[in-house]
Amino acid sequence: MATTLALDSTFKLSSGYEMPRLGFGVYQIRQCAEPIAAAFKAGYRHIDSAQIYRNEDQVGEAFRASGLPREEVFITTKVASRNQGHAKALASVDESLKKLGLDYVDLFLIHDPLAGKTKRLETYKALLEKKEAGKIRSVGVSNYGVHHLEEIAAAGLPTPTVNQIELHPWCQQRPIVEYCAKNNIVVEAYTPLTQGVKFNDPTLKEIAKAHGKEPAQVLIRWSLQKGYSPLPKSSTPSRVTSNADVYSFALSDTEMDKLDALDKAEKGAVTWNPVNAGSWWDFIPSVAGRLIAKKVGLA
Repeated sequence: MATTLALDSTFKLSSGYEMPRLGFGVYQIRQCAEPIAAAFKAGYRHIDSAQIYRNEDQVGEAFRASGLPREEVFITTKVASRNQGHAKALASVDESLKKLGLDYVDLFLIHDPLAGKTKRLETYKALLEKKEAGKIRSVGVSNYGVHHLEEIAAAGLPTPTVNQIELHPWCQQRPIVEYCAKNNIVVEAYTPLTQGVKFNDPTLKEIAKAHGKEPAQVLIRWSLQKGYSPLPKSSTPSRVTSNADVYSFALSDTEMDKLDALDKAEKGAVTWNPVNAGSWWDFIPSVAGRLIAKKVGLA
């Protein structure tokens, strides 16, 4: 894999559609039109948004301004917790398409499993209905643990095309990754750069120095060589460009082993990582946390 990767490398999803391996994330970039323009200039053709990011309109604006053909750009968005449930999910898909200004979305994910089993399955069925209607090309999930994925299989529903989870050397989510590999589910890696938290790790710095690369580039390369779809994000044009400059070098087996050895499982997560929770009430057990979740529209 290390010798065949390129910026235009893709995955063939179980839906039959191609998805670029390297994506550009826009979490916490409300005004993301300019960063996306920089991403398109650097060669990215995969943009990852979500309803809760509040920037679907900016994603659509950036796409239209690019002049790129629709079939050359892969756009993802996600159903927020507050929009889960059959009727709400159907309506939210239409609202996302309106904000994006698109006739269809390439990949629609359930953002998290925290709405509870009933709403999870209702939402998944709603997305499948929208797929049948031609509004979605591929349906997937995000932050799903093995038990959430097994729940879909037990319901007799099609396997998700993608599961997007926090993934980097310190949080490798191995049971989930193994399940996905066995069931032809592509794994997308969010927070592949650890939000910069691990850039000073001695092992990472040593490998980066050996290749004359930045720690971020090594982490993206690690993710690509592991067979994941990393979604680095940045609002700085120079960083957007350098994060795509990961095809002129390859990590050796020894270097990959050194990075693999950094795994701390769940303890290595740097974000919310709700893969083991059944609902918001499991994830935010305090009364104060529940009130906050309701207030911001998460629960």
